[in-house]
Amino acid sequence: MRPYELMYLVQPQADEERLAAVGERLQQAITTLGGKIQKVSPPVRRRLAYEIGKYRDGQYAVLEFSLPPDQAREFERTIKLTEDILRHLVIRRDE
Repeated sequence: MRPYELMYLVQPQADEERLAAVGERLQQAITTLGGKIQKVSPPVRRRLAYEIGKYRDGQYAVLEFSLPPDQAREFERTIKLTEDILRHLVIRRDE
């Protein structure tokens, strides 16, 4: 298991239900792939440095987790299929 950190940006008009659904979907994908979740940060609304699509604002959230190295690509695929996520970044943390 390797430690990872995911930062994702959700559309600004997403309400609390949609934000919770996106977070739950990502957490479920991690546990389905054999990973463990260490920390979940609540989404924070911020102004973007530049326009993404037609949005000037977004909601950032951070998720720290461990995942087997061979499952990282499958998790990335799950993130890309989630329509509410505008951008994401998965990094491997130092152990």
